[in-house]
Amino acid sequence: MNKSRLEAFSDGVIAIIITIMVLEIHAPAGMALADLKPELPDFFSYILSFIFVAIYWNNHHHMLQASHHVNGRVLWANQFLLFWLSLVPFTTRWMGANPLAPTPVALYGVVLFMAALAYYFLAQALVALHGKQSQIGMALGKDCKGIISLIIYAAALPLAFINAWFSIALYIAVALMWLVPDKRIEKNL
Repeated sequence: MNKSRLEAFSDGVIAIIITIMVLEIHAPAGMALADLKPELPDFFSYILSFIFVAIYWNNHHHMLQASHHVNGRVLWANQFLLFWLSLVPFTTRWMGANPLAPTPVALYGVVLFMAALAYYFLAQALVALHGKQSQIGMALGKDCKGIISLIIYAAALPLAFINAWFSIALYIAVALMWLVPDKRIEKNL
């Protein structure tokens, strides 16, 4: 199957996710700069989530550039990824409305963990389709970065109930790790 419809659909869903997230940020009632202070947790949650969604979009784009076609397994793996990404606006809003509350921070981490797991499944489905010696197979290799991300997310989940700052710091660490699109794919293109 041609990959263009998968790319177009994914781009549309991700654009909607970002739009929903920004619509959840509310302008303050007052006109003074100090009136923004109560909105800062929402705004910082939005920034973090925007970065995560942008990272997924960038890496998704790079990964599909190294792919030539898709099959049913890839389509379902992609839908699994989009499902978890579609929950980012909800958990972003909940975490922003309840700054440093353990349950919202942990649920945000669950969504991040599951999105990372779904991305890993998508990558594996593409490698299985194209072969380990293909451009995508060579580029992804053992995907240590993806596995390390999953381990960090898993560690962050229980930490949310000890100190939410630890979890948020780990979420940020993963984002920093992925901020630059996957160089392995760029090198193989």
